[in-house]
Amino acid sequence: MAEAIQVPTASDLPDPWTVPLDKMNVANAELFKHDKHGEYFRRLRKEDPVHYCPDSEFGAYWSITKFNDIVAVDSNHKVFSSQDNIVIGDAEPEFLTPMFIAEDPPKHDYQRKAVTPAVTPGQLADLEGLIRQRVCALLDDLPVGERINWVEHISKELTTQMLATLFDFPFEDRHLLPYWSDASTTSPAVGAPDVTYEQRHEILQECLNYFGRLWQERAEQPPKFDFISLLAHNPKTKDMIKDPMEFLGNLILLIVGGNDTTRNSISGGVIFLNKFPKEYDKLRADVSLIPNMVSEIIRFQTPLAHMRRTALEDIEFQGKQIKKGDRVVMWYVSGNRDEEVIDRPDEFIIDRDKARHHVSFGFGIHRCMGNRVAEMQLRILWEEIMKRFHKIELVGEPERVTSNFVLGYTDVPVIVHAK
Repeated sequence: MAEAIQVPTASDLPDPWTVPLDKMNVANAELFKHDKHGEYFRRLRKEDPVHYCPDSEFGAYWSITKFNDIVAVDSNHKVFSSQDNIVIGDAEPEFLTPMFIAEDPPKHDYQRKAVTPAVTPGQLADLEGLIRQRVCALLDDLPVGERINWVEHISKELTTQMLATLFDFPFEDRHLLPYWSDASTTSPAVGAPDVTYEQRHEILQECLNYFGRLWQERAEQPPKFDFISLLAHNPKTKDMIKDPMEFLGNLILLIVGGNDTTRNSISGGVIFLNKFPKEYDKLRADVSLIPNMVSEIIRFQTPLAHMRRTALEDIEFQGKQIKKGDRVVMWYVSGNRDEEVIDRPDEFIIDRDKARHHVSFGFGIHRCMGNRVAEMQLRILWEEIMKRFHKIELVGEPERVTSNFVLGYTDVPVIVHAK
């Protein structure tokens, strides 16, 4: 009889205040699955904010854990490069997928510029009515008084519909988008278990084949404002299809950027309002707080826990000697809880002053280009929720994904209560 696989539990994780600093590995994905990473980062911010881990399943790496240090690294792309990889683990040499977030200028700049017109303020203003219509339809279809999984009913479906619009993707096949997104972010490179690179390759090849057909269609049609048409008609990116892995890499970037981050902030907002019920009372008393609350949700959730850079030269940073070629990991999830920059950072406060002062979207040339899309979806959703429901009640502990990169949820059990 085969021996049962032992699944780690929260109690298996050591007390972060007793682990020797040189043994501290904050990249352990189990910390994030069990929501136990906070104290590990608190200790690093206090005792060793630029921390070197000499040995981990991902190799040696530096952790940048304080807000201002993260801004400094993120803003200095000439020394701290994103070339080839933005996650802590190494890319697979046999399955390299270049993408503009993992490029340095000038390639980064012209590829990013090619797709930016899809998410300009003017373009988003034109989409707002459609998004609100879809939000209303989803909310009106919710079964009041029954236990449901908020992730499946709202978070995933709303962001999937938005993604389908940004890609002008066949609406009847939109379920493929989160499927491909999950496959792209689930790999040993971020600590995810029970997935092989071979399985991931097979799924992403399906993605490439599907979008290859869309590219050919869009290239033959007049230009439009969806991502594929913009790439196919831009003089500097119209030949991207000739490099299938680069095309796939940029597809992955745009799918994940438009899906995982917003999806998990939509889930997080429900969780945080339940865990801080006085804030829910504030919201019911004054719905004009919604735009500010949206920024606080994105800070508190921090949808992407980290971004990795590679040092292009030897540099002294905050008294530490970082060597050329070293991995440098900016832990956004830690910077957003930096006590020296954010007042009462472990509290969810929907009327917080300067709520947009967070690191969730990054800084410098790689700042999230879709940040306004995320904020708009969350704002519209909560405006419509507050018109219909007294409370979205959390009725069980959320289930989180196993990843040190995407801070996400698979199940957020709730009961919806009508006004």
